[in-house]
Amino acid sequence: MAVKPFVFGGLASLTAEFGTFPIDTTKTRLQVQGQVMDLSCSQLRYRGMVHAIFRIYQEEGLLALYSGIAPALLRQASYGTLKIGLYHYIKRAMDPDPQNETLLKNVVAGMASGAMASSIANPTDVLKVRMQAASSEAYAARRSCVHLFSHIYREEGVRGLYRGVVPTAQRAAGVAGVLLPSYDFFKRLLQDSGHLGDTTLTHFLSSFLAGLLGTMATNPLDVIKSRMMNQSVLKKSSTPAHIYTSSFNCFLTTLRTEGPLAFYKGFIPSYLRLGPWNIIFFITYEKLKVLF
Repeated sequence: MAVKPFVFGGLASLTAEFGTFPIDTTKTRLQVQGQVMDLSCSQLRYRGMVHAIFRIYQEEGLLALYSGIAPALLRQASYGTLKIGLYHYIKRAMDPDPQNETLLKNVVAGMASGAMASSIANPTDVLKVRMQAASSEAYAARRSCVHLFSHIYREEGVRGLYRGVVPTAQRAAGVAGVLLPSYDFFKRLLQDSGHLGDTTLTHFLSSFLAGLLGTMATNPLDVIKSRMMNQSVLKKSSTPAHIYTSSFNCFLTTLRTEGPLAFYKGFIPSYLRLGPWNIIFFITYEKLKVLF
């Protein structure tokens, strides 16, 4: 098994994550607000991405935009490393010759690698979402990654750390199943056109187009994932144990109470997050391949 795709994938993921994290925080806040079924998130505090960024900065400070960065980097060190490494491993396992790659094979490899890597890294994603979604007094209680981990484990058990694992794996399979194959597809298409070679411009255009497709395909899954992860389950509570019983229940409840457009809440920050993330990631990854 080749080690370089794992290492380069992890390093490129960490670089992209740090560079675009404030946009991800904004996206999460927009996605979890306005829930009729969750009174703690029922208020519409933010009118859009720009308003959310300025309000978070004014009310909570600059560091609030990086709330959850520790588990996010930990997640990328595990998820990003495994996703890219497994993607290339599965592709070569299906066919050792890169010239025989097809879009369908790459989609299968992308979905499988995304789902497996995301399932393993789910606890770090739960921590990230909880820390990002918290505001005001709740933010102060969630600012410590270690404290939040202990709190979730104590109050919700191991299941709490794997809350939302199904929608997270579904989203990861969708993202990886679109982003990775489409990047390879656009890259080969641009190179075969004869106008562009294996250059930084090719990598930029390929990752830009792949990011747009990825956001369109996965934003509804991202909304469901964020909502599933943000809800708390308390062992000793007289109130209902949960708001959404499953990702499908979350889908139906959101559709019934908020309408279909709710699944595209945070679309602009999602693209502004995934687009630049994708560009930074693939350019960094391609440069690492050349350097090492």
